[in-house]
Amino acid sequence: MEDNVRYKRLKGSSNLRLRLVLATLSGTPILVHDIRADETFPGLRPHEVSLLRLIEKVSDDCLVQINPTGTKFKYKPGIMMGGRCEHDCGLSRSIGYFLEPLILLALFAKKPLSIKLTGITNDSKDPSVDTFRSTTLPMLKRFGAPSEGLNLKIESRGVPPRGGGAIVLTMPIVKNLEAVNWIDEGMVKRIRGIAFSTKVSSQFENTMIHAARGIFNRLLPDVYIISDHKTAAQAGESPGYGISLVAETTSGCFISVDTAISYLRKEESSEIEDERQELTPPGDVGEQIASALLEEIDQGGVVDSTHQGLLFLLCALCPRDVSKIRVGKLSPYGMETLRHIADFLHVKFHIKPDPSTGTVILKCLGCGMKNLSRKLS
Repeated sequence: MEDNVRYKRLKGSSNLRLRLVLATLSGTPILVHDIRADETFPGLRPHEVSLLRLIEKVSDDCLVQINPTGTKFKYKPGIMMGGRCEHDCGLSRSIGYFLEPLILLALFAKKPLSIKLTGITNDSKDPSVDTFRSTTLPMLKRFGAPSEGLNLKIESRGVPPRGGGAIVLTMPIVKNLEAVNWIDEGMVKRIRGIAFSTKVSSQFENTMIHAARGIFNRLLPDVYIISDHKTAAQAGESPGYGISLVAETTSGCFISVDTAISYLRKEESSEIEDERQELTPPGDVGEQIASALLEEIDQGGVVDSTHQGLLFLLCALCPRDVSKIRVGKLSPYGMETLRHIADFLHVKFHIKPDPSTGTVILKCLGCGMKNLSRKLS
């Protein structure tokens, strides 16, 4: 039965998540070869294998075959099932790495998804679970995802290197998404945020909040950053602290940034004992993240740069109707996403720079993705 499957051949390790999501939604079997073939440690990384296993868990009848060196794999998509399950995301990437592909696939599943993910909730590489809760999930509502059953609960926090965090994500299903005309970014009306710490003094949160507010309060009065000090089992396995901020605009856009400070994972540090590594003082963290948010706001657009790829995917998956959106400068990942969308879904975006604001307006006709596995009520 294997021989008559026609696989789309792709090379290399880049954009693996994007390729898996688009392959699954478009029902395209893929064969990815030459994965880090020339590197000292060739093949798939632990988090990439974990993502493949996660997709296997939430779908039925999908096929994953990885060669012994991990430099090549075949993936034949199955039916997204949803339902209840658990997955350990491991420690080489945070839970945020797994959430973006998962939420896109879950929308088109047979049943609503309820999944417990364990591992790292906050690090400096991937969007934090706070950002998904404050910014990513509200964005799905714009495209017609129901509010009911759309939730992310943080049970415990975990930072590198040892993690220990856990979240529960529940996702509703849709029959199809709704096209958007989303070009008015509005003016920033308030800033919200959450500063957390695990296994360090709660004074770290106050210092970060005070430093961030020092920058924002000169610009707008409505700034509210809460502190979330975790202790005992809820504080995970490693010491760390961080802050996640979101600016809400008058037109209902959410622009977010986040960061977390902790000791390095083993593969990132040299032979020297981890504990000697100097961590950024919390006051500096608060100032840096506040400045980062102001830069994101300054770029313009209805989403921040980390959400561009997801925004383009949602537009492409809409019914055969025109979506029109405004973003700031196109991010490298945003551009990669546009290329992959054209390749898998044959949806091309019309891109028009708006010189007066330094933003870019994109238009596309959706591919008409329908949830075929959803039970008809």
